[in-house]
Amino acid sequence: MLTNKTHILLVTALAMAVLQACGIPDMTKKTADTQLPEQFKPGVNEQTSAASVKWQDFFDDPQLRSLIDTAVANNKEINIMAQRISIAENEIQARKGEYMPFVKLGASAGGEKTAQYTRNGAVEDNLNIAKGQPFPAFLGDYQFGLFSTWEIDIWKKLRNATQVAVYDYMASGEGRNFLVTNLVAEVAHAYYELIALDNQLENLRQNIAIQQNGLQVVRQLQTFARTTTLAVKRYEAEVAKNQARQYEIEQQITVVENRINTLLGRTPQPIARASSGFMDIKPKALSVGLPSELLQNRPDIRKAELELKAADLNIDVARANFYPSFGIKAGIGFQAFALKYLINTPESLAAMVAGELVAPLVNKNAITAEYKSANAKQVQAAYEYEQSIITAYAEVANQISNIDNLDKNYQLKRQQVDSLVKSIEVANQLFISARADYLEVLLTQRDALEAKKELIETKQKQISAMVDLYKALGGGWQS
Repeated sequence: MLTNKTHILLVTALAMAVLQACGIPDMTKKTADTQLPEQFKPGVNEQTSAASVKWQDFFDDPQLRSLIDTAVANNKEINIMAQRISIAENEIQARKGEYMPFVKLGASAGGEKTAQYTRNGAVEDNLNIAKGQPFPAFLGDYQFGLFSTWEIDIWKKLRNATQVAVYDYMASGEGRNFLVTNLVAEVAHAYYELIALDNQLENLRQNIAIQQNGLQVVRQLQTFARTTTLAVKRYEAEVAKNQARQYEIEQQITVVENRINTLLGRTPQPIARASSGFMDIKPKALSVGLPSELLQNRPDIRKAELELKAADLNIDVARANFYPSFGIKAGIGFQAFALKYLINTPESLAAMVAGELVAPLVNKNAITAEYKSANAKQVQAAYEYEQSIITAYAEVANQISNIDNLDKNYQLKRQQVDSLVKSIEVANQLFISARADYLEVLLTQRDALEAKKELIETKQKQISAMVDLYKALGGGWQS
């Protein structure tokens, strides 16, 4: 049977809880809109996505795979993120401990002399006079024992806070996956850019060789008075210009190599690569799957979803601050005024148990502001979740279109290069037979060089678009 005092206590607690609930401002959570079109492209309804392919299987070049493997293991940002994940994991343990009883072992020693002409002194004086003893000069106070405190998590505030920490930990893991996805794409982009520069340098050297041969021809023709010094000087200037461009490309190669080394978390050193056969690489035709699969495959979307779940629970945590908190304190141990009596039982045995009920009553501005902030952060997280979904869809759609247009672009540039290469030989023959001006030869060679340069750049863009589509679908973090 409950005593009257217990009834009063329970009624008081219930009344306090009702009063606090009445003071909570009304807030509205936002539900994220996750609707996406059924297809990325009309008429294309692929059920599987290339995102499920591991990067070790996606990239065929073994030297590129080796570089990516080193980057994933050694990249400094990845290692920093790993420590953040460890911190988030430790936060879960800390939050769990908050709703378990705290038990401490303590000991203390002290002493006190009570002034005789005080209330406590008068009590001591009367007691000692009755016993025929003098007023005590000094009394010790020695104690040790176990002390426990426990906040009863009746509103699930502490358990919800723990679940928030769990979501934050999971979001940190997805953040690392997204970082790995970006890292894999960055290394691949830099690697293919490096190979493209190697091909640009080789193309430039071949063109220089052609122009040097033409220069020799022009000098011979000048000997027979069939051309002028102007033609020789223009040829010499063109050769010098292209020789100077070699050093520009070599500097670009150095910069890209160092960028790769930075991504790999190491100091500058040569990058092993397979530059030959670059123009024969055919970008893979990737299966894009359904737009809805982005919600599962993209780490950034899953991270935003987990952050939204954490923000939802944080509102409940903030709301619980309006309600009364219930706590229990207890202790058991020994206490005496002299060490020789400290472990005497039962005389020196002491125990304590108490309960407390605390609730905010006046000036709740701080917890109200915290509650409103939690609601605003939830709305913000919902919008960020929606934005991540829209961005992901747009990235995939852009790369699908980009790959299609680059393929058409490449085919036409290939035809342009073939025509210009053939025209170089024709221009040389016409010049030798005095049927063409030397400027026509120089312009033809210059156009062929620029066309080859653009063709190499287009090939690089094709491969980059393939990598970007793989990344946009959510591939690259699986291993």
